[in-house]
Amino acid sequence: MSITHDESAAAKAPPPVELLSVEKRFGNGVLGLEPTTLRVQPGEFVTLIGPSGCGKSTLLKLAAGLTEPSDGRITWWWGKADKLGEEGRRLAFVFQDATLMPWANVAANVRLPLDLAHVPRSEADGRVAAALALVGLASMGDRLPRQLSGGMRMRVSIARAMVTEPDLLLMDEPFGALDELTRNRLDEQLLDLSAKRRLTTLFVTHSIYEAVFLSTRVLVMAASPGRIFAEYTIDEPLPRGEAFRMSDGFAEHVRQLTSLLTAAFLAGEETR
Repeated sequence: MSITHDESAAAKAPPPVELLSVEKRFGNGVLGLEPTTLRVQPGEFVTLIGPSGCGKSTLLKLAAGLTEPSDGRITWWWGKADKLGEEGRRLAFVFQDATLMPWANVAANVRLPLDLAHVPRSEADGRVAAALALVGLASMGDRLPRQLSGGMRMRVSIARAMVTEPDLLLMDEPFGALDELTRNRLDEQLLDLSAKRRLTTLFVTHSIYEAVFLSTRVLVMAASPGRIFAEYTIDEPLPRGEAFRMSDGFAEHVRQLTSLLTAAFLAGEETR
């Protein structure tokens, strides 16, 4: 198979995040993540799945620079954390809960990171409007969080991440508390958003179905200690929609990942 110019360029580009023998030991002495090496390439959508306590969120927070490793090294675009925020080296983090300011309207919530960065209001307002349009909430800027559904609040949270114009997006089970139909719809919108912005995404979920639908690559983790147990590639064309969810290929990916997840769970039980 021939390699296109875009694929060749991507292969030479620095990885948005790379963990090199990174270990995390907590203050109580528990090894939360054994030495782990992970490289996320530009444009990838990498998902972490695994049983509770396997280190998914720990790995994600390490990749975001929100917690320090006990050992090993983390680089972003082959640089250190002090280079983050520069052009082409921006990252954003979306938590499990929308964590919106209840007293502030949607526009103010989305504008928060720009206010903290002292971006002029004239520029900030334009970026807020663009971010809300990107997640389908262009007319909701004056609403308060309590006036929105759970799915809409999470879209506001994503807009707040996107307003910083990130190159790397990290998401910790953002749709876990939503009903299945809302979750499916937001998954489709997230894939569309990733394609439009050429995002690199590192995503945590407990849902095998969500992992298959979203990912180009899935990392299955095991516990005691937390570690990457297996890697699985989802080599399916984009964009994806309901037809993909109903396909035999989707069902086969789910079956394969279920088998790997079961093996990871058993491996964790054996080391307890």
